[in-house]
Amino acid sequence: MSVKLDSHFAEQLRQKLDEALNRLGRVNILIVGKTGVGKSTLVNAVFRGNLAETGDGRPVTRTTREIRKEGIPLSVFDTRGLELGEYQNTVQELEKFLLERRRSSDPNQHIHIAWICVMEESRRVEDGEIRLAEMLDRYVPVVAVVTKSIADNGFRQKVQELLPQTRNTVRVLAQEMVLDSGHTIPAAGLENLVDITMTLVPESQRDALAAAQRVSINLKLKRAHAIVVSLALSAGGVGATPIPFSDAIAIIPIQVTMLASISAVWGLPTSTAYLGTLISGAITGAGGTLIGRAAAVELLKLIPGVGTVVGGVINAGVASALTTAFGEAYIAALYGLTKDNPDLIPGAEEVGVEFLHQLKTTKFKPNVGLLERIKRFFRRQSAASESGALL
Repeated sequence: MSVKLDSHFAEQLRQKLDEALNRLGRVNILIVGKTGVGKSTLVNAVFRGNLAETGDGRPVTRTTREIRKEGIPLSVFDTRGLELGEYQNTVQELEKFLLERRRSSDPNQHIHIAWICVMEESRRVEDGEIRLAEMLDRYVPVVAVVTKSIADNGFRQKVQELLPQTRNTVRVLAQEMVLDSGHTIPAAGLENLVDITMTLVPESQRDALAAAQRVSINLKLKRAHAIVVSLALSAGGVGATPIPFSDAIAIIPIQVTMLASISAVWGLPTSTAYLGTLISGAITGAGGTLIGRAAAVELLKLIPGVGTVVGGVINAGVASALTTAFGEAYIAALYGLTKDNPDLIPGAEEVGVEFLHQLKTTKFKPNVGLLERIKRFFRRQSAASESGALL
């Protein structure tokens, strides 16, 4: 069955995708360390797209290059030249670069965190690395990463003591290692590094980090659930004045925003074609032929229990519950398709079919707690307006 987007709905998709991408922003990570410490291996292990090998690199100083890749909201700034002969010039150039970036009015241009990498088997922290950590700490949060970690023997504690400016010290083995004995040591520490990094970057960059990283699906889940809660609150605002269910089109822009935002955090292609196709797949499975706002309302009706309000009214509680069910069904679809392979980008039609399945099996229950939050919000707004009027 052929399905197409009506022009108004297609434009709405484009608008909401643009808004979602603007909110997603970029996260910028500086990674420093001597040659051979395993920076490229670490970057490829943590982030999507085999970034260190296939990303586009451009120099920003003589010894630092920016690595980025289309579709990944991340820039990695890789600094070389920390060996003795280049150290002084490298640090001076790097400090000038950090200062210039910090002065930018665009937060997507800032450097948000630095990883300083020290190899475990070296068993030493150089004076230059200590001075480098002191300089970096004046501009960004710093995390010490002990790379190629197999046997600690107190080295992590030593690094923490010698680099007290760092917010944390994380032992990492970026990829599994096979010993001469044939014993395999699995990769370790990557999820811990991402979790710590998430707590240190600005809130406005956290969705971008969740989208760019590949080691923690739980991080994507957490950010996606937060999007659902936020937009359920918005939907409750629309339903603050009860509307007929036939006018549920009023909350559809919020649903579209939610799908676009969750898609961005999950690292899916952020295009009108992709999002339109996955919604098309759901509508096709439901027996529809045209994707528009009215058709999207029909998707809401597929949620078990919604039939009890069809023909009735949508109030704040119902609007928030519908939005929550819609968003959680989409998250469940993405989780089911990618939990065993975080690098997988499922086809849009495949996502649409699974989304439809999750919509039909999700539970619809008005969110009483959220309804109370919405009521309190509007009471505060009303009180503020009255106060302003008195002034």
